[in-house]
Amino acid sequence: MKSRYLSLLGLHILIGMLMYFYKSLGNIYFFTIVIYFIIKIINTKRKEKPLIILKACAYVVGVEVLLRMTGGVIFYEASKYLVILFSLMGFYYNGFHKKATPYLFYLFFLIPSIYVSLYNPDIGNNIRKAIAFNLSGPVCLGISALFCFNLKLTKQQLTSVVNYVLLPLVSTVVYIVFYNPDVARVATSTGSNFTASGGFGPNQVSTVLGIGMFILTARFFFISETKTLKIIDLTLLALFSFRAIVTFSRGGVFTAIAMILFFLFLLYKTMDKKQKSRIISSVFVFFLLAVAIWVVSSIQTSGYIDKRYANQNSLGIEKDDVTTGRSDLFLLEFQEFIDNPFFGVGVGRVKDLRFQKTGIHAASHNEMSRIIAEHGMFGITAFSILLLVPLFYRFGNRNNVYFYSFYLFWLLTINHSAMRIAAPGFIYALTLLNVRNEKVIVHRE
Repeated sequence: MKSRYLSLLGLHILIGMLMYFYKSLGNIYFFTIVIYFIIKIINTKRKEKPLIILKACAYVVGVEVLLRMTGGVIFYEASKYLVILFSLMGFYYNGFHKKATPYLFYLFFLIPSIYVSLYNPDIGNNIRKAIAFNLSGPVCLGISALFCFNLKLTKQQLTSVVNYVLLPLVSTVVYIVFYNPDVARVATSTGSNFTASGGFGPNQVSTVLGIGMFILTARFFFISETKTLKIIDLTLLALFSFRAIVTFSRGGVFTAIAMILFFLFLLYKTMDKKQKSRIISSVFVFFLLAVAIWVVSSIQTSGYIDKRYANQNSLGIEKDDVTTGRSDLFLLEFQEFIDNPFFGVGVGRVKDLRFQKTGIHAASHNEMSRIIAEHGMFGITAFSILLLVPLFYRFGNRNNVYFYSFYLFWLLTINHSAMRIAAPGFIYALTLLNVRNEKVIVHRE
């Protein structure tokens, strides 16, 4: 396993380099992924298909931003539709658990506001396109959750799924380093930095690099068993953390920190005394690395990153709103719910309605306020299902050490980046897995 992991790591470092020098490879990469996993799913034994499907979804989630950066996707939301496609293949081969029916209701509750939009085509140029864009994320989550609910996996299998998210993220961070090797040259203010983010949206880049930070931390404390692997994980963690910080988009970094803290707390609780003493020394090393990364980030950005995280502008003056205006957008969307409490304003209409009324043409990037504004009471019910079902499921399935980290990733990410990428939906679904301990094999003479 160690040899295979290192080989795949080397391959994905090479992919990141090739994607930078030959962006035209993006389409080839995309279709290779699709064809490879479809053939793999079809040819795998039936009982092993669910694991392969999870790996396929995980890989697509990890590679999504890189393909968007390089123009490798045939259309912008392709990754979400791929996750939906693979999950539907899972239904065909494996069905879904009868207790997953709350997620059928969740999907059903998204339908009424579609009709509201279709019968009020007064906003925007293409309301059908707006509906597809705004529902692709929620539907991706619902289908993924149906497939994953109570799906039985061992801890080792779950680790392999998590690794499939990480590998293409390594390619992503390599691409970003080649795109912008000198952060000091482009760090000239406290605003989100597109150049340091590989020429792409800092919010999305920060989000996926934050996922990488968490996975590498989990590998260091929980998965990697040799010093060589731990050193590699720490090196990659330092690189991911530095590049996430210098995007100047704080959401992904704060989310990663929250995930790491909950993971370490849960892991510590499950350990015996000997393991606890060992993890404390590892935490000390981890803390020193974090301090070093921040110092390097501060030096490389001429102190601008300190001001950014202190909620100051380039002159060191504290900003009035730590949410950079998003709280106002949240309140405007909540007002739309007050005005349209039953069916909402319709899918994809809240942004254009806000522009008509206030002249503000900006997205709140908040899935909570968007779903209640556009779906009304149906939206509140749908979101309540998402919020509560995993917590109730946790009562009877406590072996998933990643549970709270995955749950927090979904909850925090949809509050700063909505569901613009497939990651929140699929990673939410991973909270619903039935993780089991590996069976101890007894050899008899």
